Amino acid sequence: MVNDLEQILLTKEEIGEKVKELGARITDDYKDCDLVVVGILKGALMFMADLIRYIKIPVLMDFAVVSSYGVSTDTSGVVRILKDLDQPIEGRHVLIVEDIVDTGLTMHYLVRNLEARKPLSIKVCTLLDKPSRRKVEFKPDYCGFSIADKFVVGYGLDYAEYYRNLPEVGVLKEEVYNKCC
Repeated sequence: MVNDLEQILLTKEEIGEKVKELGARITDDYKDCDLVVVGILKGALMFMADLIRYIKIPVLMDFAVVSSYGVSTDTSGVVRILKDLDQPIEGRHVLIVEDIVDTGLTMHYLVRNLEARKPLSIKVCTLLDKPSRRKVEFKPDYCGFSIADKFVVGYGLDYAEYYRNLPEVGVLKEEVYNKCC
């Protein structure tokens, strides 16, 4: 699988340091609050698991599955909630944990959807941000790394459900995702 990468963008160690830093910031920002941490499956699973180990306040975990990609490398522009939250969030502080924000469409839609449920606050923490790809105005509250417009995999990020288990984030070779069937 590593042979399918054009380059390693972020090492396991770089990711680990950033996750620790984000956990400390979130702990400080929510020090007097209970927090519902909502992981966006499947991509944010590894990031969220590591992140909550560094959040030193009580947290409740929940998950949502939101899709706008399918097996493509480009968003369809249509956002669908495939699995909703299991817990009510009314009157609670919510932190959405996402693997990557690029066009902003998914996060914009999800934040608006969750705001209708009357939480005390909603913030977004993303490992990766691609601001050059924005189609709607959106800025994550917590961001690990801002990256260029490259198709990346690893540490939860996938192409057609593969590569999620790589411990680093790498740029996928174009010939891998442009193969003709």
